[in-house]
Amino acid sequence: MTSLPVYRWRLAPDGLATRRQLRTLGLRPAGQGVAAQVERPRRRRGPLVAYLYRIDLARPVRPMTARRAAALAKANAARRWCPACRRDAGYVIPASLGMCTPCAYPEPDQHV
Repeated sequence: MTSLPVYRWRLAPDGLATRRQLRTLGLRPAGQGVAAQVERPRRRRGPLVAYLYRIDLARPVRPMTARRAAALAKANAARRWCPACRRDAGYVIPASLGMCTPCAYPEPDQHV
């Protein structure tokens, strides 16, 4: 097993990019393996690690089709639907709660 080359923060050679950097260039890794990694030191914890991919092997991002856009809209709508009250919450329901905020934290009775 060969180890990956490790570069310090901001010292990676030209021709390598992270996934986000590839995306800003309109590219995707396209199944290629990780070429290297870059580490950013932190004081109290381990370093932040980002994987780097070769830009010359990256391919253009696939275009958004009408069917893909519809499927994405349907998936996002499902994330807004509360299973407890069966209403559209108007926001993406947190996975930690599993339901909308009013259902997770009902108001106590105001009767005195």
